[in-house]
Amino acid sequence: MPRGRLVRAVRGAEALSGGTLTTAEPNPGYPYEETHDLRSGPDLHGDLLGLLPLIGHWRGTGKGGYAGVDDFDFAQEVRFSHDGRAVLAYESRTWIIDPDGVPLRPYSRESGWWRPLGKDDFEVVLTDQDGFSELLVGTVEGTRYEMSSDAVLRTPPRGMWSANTASTASSSAISSTPSTRPPATSPFAPYMSGRLVRL
Repeated sequence: MPRGRLVRAVRGAEALSGGTLTTAEPNPGYPYEETHDLRSGPDLHGDLLGLLPLIGHWRGTGKGGYAGVDDFDFAQEVRFSHDGRAVLAYESRTWIIDPDGVPLRPYSRESGWWRPLGKDDFEVVLTDQDGFSELLVGTVEGTRYEMSSDAVLRTPPRGMWSANTASTASSSAISSTPSTRPPATSPFAPYMSGRLVRL
């Protein structure tokens, strides 16, 4: 913003506030600990026991492909963490790799929240960098997590789609095969499959 416009904006804000704007006191940072390591940090909320196998820092590789896109290899890093409340924070980053595992370019990022809905049910709220926000609902069966789209929001000009996912988690690995369905009557079809290991 040009300096003249910035000065006018500050003066306008001062006029609205009835006086001179002051700077905020220094912020020491967020005071509550969050962890993806169950050996440290806050106690796990009891409602998260069904999602317990997911908590951690994970990394792995997989393969992807769908109509109109060449098949590709990818790497992924995922973090599930908690701060003592009944919700898991979720972050995922994927990048395209060559057959030898050499990084080629960033692919996708998403973040969100996993919340238990009783003993065996949960919901997931996800947002990605391409303008999609999704609500998924799922069930837990042992260490298997199956979920499907309940609602999808997107920014124009993104097309309509829905998804479902089946994942299995253990204390050392996550295997996942999400499926997607574009609009109309297209059937669900797997588009990415990978295996992550706990770091």
